[in-house]
Amino acid sequence: MFRPRVEGAENVPGTGPVILAGNHLTFIDSMIMPICLDRQVFFIGKDEYVTGKGIKGRLMAWFFTSVGMIPVDRDGGRGGAAALMTGRRVLEEGRIFSIYPEGTRSPDGRLYRGRTGVARLTLMTGAPVIPFAMIGTDKAQPGGAGFPRPVQVTVRFGEPLEFSRYEGMDRDRYVLRAVTDSVMAEVMRLSGQEYVDMYATKAKEAA
Repeated sequence: MFRPRVEGAENVPGTGPVILAGNHLTFIDSMIMPICLDRQVFFIGKDEYVTGKGIKGRLMAWFFTSVGMIPVDRDGGRGGAAALMTGRRVLEEGRIFSIYPEGTRSPDGRLYRGRTGVARLTLMTGAPVIPFAMIGTDKAQPGGAGFPRPVQVTVRFGEPLEFSRYEGMDRDRYVLRAVTDSVMAEVMRLSGQEYVDMYATKAKEAA
């Protein structure tokens, strides 16, 4: 439907743990990016996607779990820690875990400041980070709602980033920020987005 143009897929290792970290423009990002790779991609999603009632609820649960979504209650007080531990478990099993460092969809198409979960994961597990960029998905599904339009999109994968020089420093907030900013700089380069040095959630609250 979207005829995705894939660039740099060869940068994703064929085996072993991998962290995919990219921008988040709209809901369908998590549907399109995984189909561009030969390996299965796992990511977290709201548990409400798999707890619906009736036939519709069962179909949604089947669909989201089959495409690699792991349901997590992200709205609770321990939501962030649960998501982090879920990602760590996936990586320790030698799989691919995808994360959006912005933490939510961009409210206006710009790239916002990354949260440090991606840094914690790479420092805890030693898994390389592959930055990626979703391009054009916001035109296919403006606002992240409604049925998507058949617009060609691009998925661009960058070269692996490894941070072994910071091994054992996953509790140092300055290191976590430096690693996260390095990842976001690569995402910005790949996507061509304007960067905003504030969290997307703050931008949404201020709107």
